[in-house]
Amino acid sequence: MIVCLCHRVSDRDIRRAVAEGTSNFDVLQDDTRVASACGACQDCAREVFDEALAKQGSVPAVMAAPLAQTRRVIRLATA
Repeated sequence: MIVCLCHRVSDRDIRRAVAEGTSNFDVLQDDTRVASACGACQDCAREVFDEALAKQGSVPAVMAAPLAQTRRVIRLATA
């Protein structure tokens, strides 16, 4: 499937980049130009990238979750 219409980057291109050692989304953007024009594909590209990293075993699956879906609650101590 085409993820980035502006630069014609597919999910396979993203997975191939991860398989070849890309483990940073900024580097992926530099190499493929994905999500670097209009930005409409940013979320989809990040999701495919994170899933590919998790399958490679580069990062734990919990850390590969998109940040938008990760929430942390910090409780403040009251006196």
